[in-house]
Amino acid sequence: MLTRSIPVAKALDDALIAYGQNGEAIRPEQGYPARLFLPGWEGNSNVKWLRRIELSDRPFMTREETSKYTEPMADGSARMFSFLMDARSLITYPAFPVTLTRGWSEINGIAWSGSGKIARVDVSTDGGATWSAAKLQEPVLPKAHTRFRHLWNWTGGEAVIMSRAVDEAGNIQPTREALIKLRGISSVGYHVNPITGWRIRSDGSVIYHAEAWS
Repeated sequence: MLTRSIPVAKALDDALIAYGQNGEAIRPEQGYPARLFLPGWEGNSNVKWLRRIELSDRPFMTREETSKYTEPMADGSARMFSFLMDARSLITYPAFPVTLTRGWSEINGIAWSGSGKIARVDVSTDGGATWSAAKLQEPVLPKAHTRFRHLWNWTGGEAVIMSRAVDEAGNIQPTREALIKLRGISSVGYHVNPITGWRIRSDGSVIYHAEAWS
């Protein structure tokens, strides 16, 4: 049984108890008959199969909150109650198992942040050496997926394509190295938002760029 401590301020802001979606009841895998939905917060706090809500003047310090979602930081402190979704983006095309052909292609993907709207998405086609601003597709809404696109002329050589999100609060999606430096190596299991990408081989095949995170 999953139990999470959620601040009352979030409940009074924009929390929802969802029982339906797109004109039908939510499905069992979505949490039927009711699911807690907290816009902009990580999915693990959006409790499925909601049974009851209890009020308290302090966190319940449940098993998941202490043994699973508490992370030692690089400075020796501990990070608890990591609710907010960090700024993040992913390239959805080209992606495995696509085979790219030479010439112009449109790199596209999605970006999101729990801190508001996506302000900018940068795209790199040379493994992060240089970056260019992608075009954001309307509507750009807070705490919601934002689509982005960027034209790229692939000439046939090996390449690594990456994306980097920036939200309206100024948060920038970090590299793996920057994330570990801030939060420590122990944080890689949960609450991670590193820059990731795809490797384009000379034959046009697309594979995951493992060096970005593994």
